[in-house]
Amino acid sequence: MSNTYSGSGAQAEAAARPWWRQLWPWLLIAGPAVTMVGCIITIVLAVQNFGDQAMTDGAVKRGLKVERAVAPMDHASKK
Repeated sequence: MSNTYSGSGAQAEAAARPWWRQLWPWLLIAGPAVTMVGCIITIVLAVQNFGDQAMTDGAVKRGLKVERAVAPMDHASKK
C-alpha cells in the first residue's frame, strides 16, 4: 500500500507546464498591458492634436500656471 498522493491527471499536467503556457499569468498581465497601451495612445493623440493650440478667453500663461486675465477695476466708476 502506497502513501503517496498522485493527484488528478489534469492538475499534474498543469503543474508540469511552464508558466507561459498557462492561462492565469496572461489574464493577470492583460489588464495592466491594455491600460498602458490606452495611456500611450491618449498621450500621443493629446500631443498631436492639442499640443500647439492657442489659449483663448483671456487666459495668460506664466510658466506652467495658466490664469484668467482680469481687467483692472476703475475705482472712479465704482462710486
